[in-house]
Amino acid sequence: MNELVTLTAGVVFGLALAAPPGPMNAVIAEEAVLRGWTAGARAGLGAATADGVFFVLAYLGVVAFVERLPTLRAVMIAVGGVLMIYFAYGAARGARASFRPTAGDDPMLAEGKGFRKAFVLALTNPYQVLFWLTVGVGLLRPGTLDVLEPLPVVGADLAGAFVVTTGSPALIVGFFAGIGLWVTGFPAALVAAERRMERLAPLVAVGSAAVLAGFGVYFLYDAATYVLPALAVL
Repeated sequence: MNELVTLTAGVVFGLALAAPPGPMNAVIAEEAVLRGWTAGARAGLGAATADGVFFVLAYLGVVAFVERLPTLRAVMIAVGGVLMIYFAYGAARGARASFRPTAGDDPMLAEGKGFRKAFVLALTNPYQVLFWLTVGVGLLRPGTLDVLEPLPVVGADLAGAFVVTTGSPALIVGFFAGIGLWVTGFPAALVAAERRMERLAPLVAVGSAAVLAGFGVYFLYDAATYVLPALAVL
């Protein structure tokens, strides 16, 4: 029973991590409404593959090593910011194109680019890096977590009702299953909505461009706030 609880908790946790608005979902949305469910799911698979890479690195201890190199982290943030602005430009151009551009129209609009685009962005996405530097490492450490016990008032009565085993294969499997559900279900929902709203595709493309550009500018600013004071000292 505890393994089932842990598996369920992993699924919920994976969904909770993947669902909030952000640059990865902006890429998935753009691909889905411009090129269809397959392209959207492929982009989602790219982001999920990056999480798999981070998982392996966390397991090997490489992620903890990166945490001790703030300059490297700042460089990764800056690279992520530049890439997001670059892809925001591509999304803005996609808003002016047809709903289903052909592969030969533009390399930024070509079918099959979504996986690589999302994968590269995810590898340089500070939020994903930070997650695996903190929470992700905790997922791998053997132990238990009583999810409901810290709740005010009712926590004492619910203690032991929802205990998750960290470091358990069931938690990791559930976690990636939750991500998989989101990266396949989210583009499916967008494609279904597009069939009911003819103007949805360019609107989503514009929104994706705005989200990517906003995050790109923020990440560049974040990197500059670390690098510039360090250069002033030299």
